[in-house]
Amino acid sequence: MKHRKLWFSALLALVLVISACGSNNTTQSETQAPDTASTDTSEPKDGGSIIIAVQDDPKVLNPIYAGDRVTLTIDQSLYAPLFNINEGVKTFVLAEDITVSEDNLTYTIKLRDGLKWHDGEVLNADDIVFTANSILDENQHSFLRSQFVLNGKPITVNKVDDLTVEFTLPEVTAAFDGALVQFFPIPEHIFAGVADIEKSDKNNTPVGSGPFKFKEYRAGEYVTLERFDDYFAGKAHLDTVTYRVAKDTNSANLALQNGEIQMRMVDTQDYNKLNDIGKFNMLTYSEGRLQYMVFNLNSEAVQQKEVRQAIAYALDKNEIITASYTSSEFAEPAASILTPDTLYQTSDLETYDYNLDKAKQLLADAGVSNLKLRLAYTNTNKPQESQALYIQQKLKDVGIEVELLPMDGTAYGNKTLDVNNKDFELSFGGYIMGFEPDAYKVLFQSEAAYNYSHYKNAEFDKLWDDAAVEVDTTKREDLYKQIQQTVANEMTVYPIAYTKAIVAVDNTYGGIEESTPKPVVMLEDLSQVYKK
Repeated sequence: MKHRKLWFSALLALVLVISACGSNNTTQSETQAPDTASTDTSEPKDGGSIIIAVQDDPKVLNPIYAGDRVTLTIDQSLYAPLFNINEGVKTFVLAEDITVSEDNLTYTIKLRDGLKWHDGEVLNADDIVFTANSILDENQHSFLRSQFVLNGKPITVNKVDDLTVEFTLPEVTAAFDGALVQFFPIPEHIFAGVADIEKSDKNNTPVGSGPFKFKEYRAGEYVTLERFDDYFAGKAHLDTVTYRVAKDTNSANLALQNGEIQMRMVDTQDYNKLNDIGKFNMLTYSEGRLQYMVFNLNSEAVQQKEVRQAIAYALDKNEIITASYTSSEFAEPAASILTPDTLYQTSDLETYDYNLDKAKQLLADAGVSNLKLRLAYTNTNKPQESQALYIQQKLKDVGIEVELLPMDGTAYGNKTLDVNNKDFELSFGGYIMGFEPDAYKVLFQSEAAYNYSHYKNAEFDKLWDDAAVEVDTTKREDLYKQIQQTVANEMTVYPIAYTKAIVAVDNTYGGIEESTPKPVVMLEDLSQVYKK
């Protein structure tokens, strides 16, 4: 996961994006024109290609750093995970089996025999150990590191034999499955001895283990992958998959209608128009995604809690949803930083229902008047643009002037990652983090790379650390409720909506259901997709 880029909108964001990759519980529904893929009875055939629109260039084609929606989407085809989790069901991929010791401190992973990297080298236990140690190496600064360190103590990883690896925990945790589901191995024979893997030129021609291998990348234009014939689960049907960079939404929709691209994630405002054309399979499903506004506490203007709370009371989430997502069919108001598919999520929190008088009183209590704020957002994101205009108008009612700062997606992402950023007070983001709440701490702990609010609180950090290792479910639930209450009270992040994803796929393609519509990455397994 992560903030702008999660989608996953940004990020992990992340963000992070981030652990959602294989761990979300999702409910899928399909709305289709009468002559779409659901009526197709043809057998899958090989050959052909598909062009998929993405909003930006990938950040770095290496899964231990992938936290934005675009990179995660491409990596899903380039790299294979140990396993996936969908709707609570674990499906093994590179791993053949995982066993846990009676004391819950040792996880033994058995790999499939005969696994290969795209360059033909054998994928084995050495690669798993190397990947884990790279994540744990502070000098490699992978955001995943926090998932493999418990109360300041790192896990240890040992090779048992060529196909077997042991992960030994320093203490029991209920969150380790959530960490392992994010684990996509990288090749030791490529990266051994590299001082800074993230900045290595080797990422420009990545060697993965997924159903498609790297062919070509032209910055600002496209990334093309081709079928990997030695993929352990069998050859993909398509010859190539191309991810075309399409930053302008209107141009991307036109290219979709003209057949220049065959799949893209679309905005809710465009749903009816595209659906009425009758040539697309319109997939609509819950992503387990939160879309939110964050307060940048680097700026003195929003450092008082009362100011942040006043802004929350001055906004109406139902109006925001109507303005940006057209209806509650595609989004519902959010109260918590955890999404409904996440363990221990609660809505029993301060919801900041619209109250203009309370907003004005809080600003008066804080001694604030004639406040001027800057709101940054991605200039190609229609929902964000609508929300920005709404917030600008609404905050006038409490005497707050808002300057809108639309930014290019890349510049926006880079600026939000700047820990010293003071260029704006408010910004939008979104993330998909999955069922395990421990994954969220990369967005909220004081020194976390994706802590876009720059809120620092040692006691709050400790709540996250304690919750990660607590095995008593009642106590763990209480810790995560305290975490959610803290954010709601401090109002460092203003949750707006839990949103749904809409993916339009040209109905000349089959295998869509088999490929599993998936949060962040649109389709989990493109090897199942075929041209009819």
